[in-house]
Amino acid sequence: MQRSTRSRLDKDGAETIALQAFAYLAADPQRLARFLSLTGIAPGQLRSEAKTAEFQGAVLDHMMGDESLLLAFCQDAGINPESMRGAHVLITGLPD
Repeated sequence: MQRSTRSRLDKDGAETIALQAFAYLAADPQRLARFLSLTGIAPGQLRSEAKTAEFQGAVLDHMMGDESLLLAFCQDAGINPESMRGAHVLITGLPD
């Protein structure tokens, strides 16, 4: 079952998607290592940064930058891939 479409997504839903995406990355050491390497975030920063809009935006940027990763996450989480772009806009405030 697909979750919220982009038009129904609110800020809380966007944050939930970003945190689910991070959990997906963190569940696999190789995925997490790649994310940390590309973003420059230190493992010790994860707990304090996870709730910030900047971190959540970085997670969504990372996911959207790798289509196979994005699609695997969306399938695993039951999220419509279009919701990722909507979540990114809501969290970062950047235009679509």
